Amino acid sequence: MTDIQIGVVGCAGRMGLNLLRQIHATDGCAIAGGSERPGQEAIGRDLGEMAGLGALGIAVGGEPGALFERSDIVLDFTVPAATVAHVALAVESNTKMVIGTTGTTAADDAAIAAAAQSVAIMREGNMSLGVNVLAVLTRQMAGYLDADFDIEIVEMHHRHKVDAPSGTALLLGRAAASGRGVAHDDVMQGGRHGITGERRRGDIGYASLRGGNVAGEHSVVFAADDERVELTHKATDRAIFARGALAAARWLADQKPGLYGMADVLGL
Repeated sequence: MTDIQIGVVGCAGRMGLNLLRQIHATDGCAIAGGSERPGQEAIGRDLGEMAGLGALGIAVGGEPGALFERSDIVLDFTVPAATVAHVALAVESNTKMVIGTTGTTAADDAAIAAAAQSVAIMREGNMSLGVNVLAVLTRQMAGYLDADFDIEIVEMHHRHKVDAPSGTALLLGRAAASGRGVAHDDVMQGGRHGITGERRRGDIGYASLRGGNVAGEHSVVFAADDERVELTHKATDRAIFARGALAAARWLADQKPGLYGMADVLGL
């Protein structure tokens, strides 16, 4: 069987390097190449040397279009504006994508969904297998416990993260809303400040903490009078997200055009 040729955009970043290492370590997968934004100092460097894998004879490119042309699947954990540009390239080159970018707008989401009508795209705010099982448990728990149990989601990430709440927190919040049978945006309560008044019954609250090098910690709290249930996931290494992304890529290789999530990959 021919190896799946997998490219990485944003390959010199923390997540990009983890993805390169995971592709290299995964049977049936091969590094097709990597690209970086124009002017990035990594352009021209050997991908393998940069990721600590030894020389591979593949240089970091500055033109993502060329990467899409030679890849079966491209992994994208970049920023919203770049991801929207990349899905257009995916359509042009008929290349599948795994997207882990967070912080997108409604317009960005619409562009990704439109591209998925032409190519297979697997998109998720968190590729961790454990987190996606946690989302299923959150949906179930929210269905079991009525609105006497207030739902609060607390997340913590490293100091460099630029969006809040995290994509994973939103994944969990949407799962809770689904379990309650309500529209997430109608009950979402973002960060609180000042005199906020009493908590509205049925809301799903979010709190975001930033500091250090925390890879990602998420807790879903169901709090009622005199009792509290908490579901928690803690990530200590970004490698777990890379492993999930590669599991998604291998699954996506056999899929028709459409927009998929980790629940599809895991059969949840």
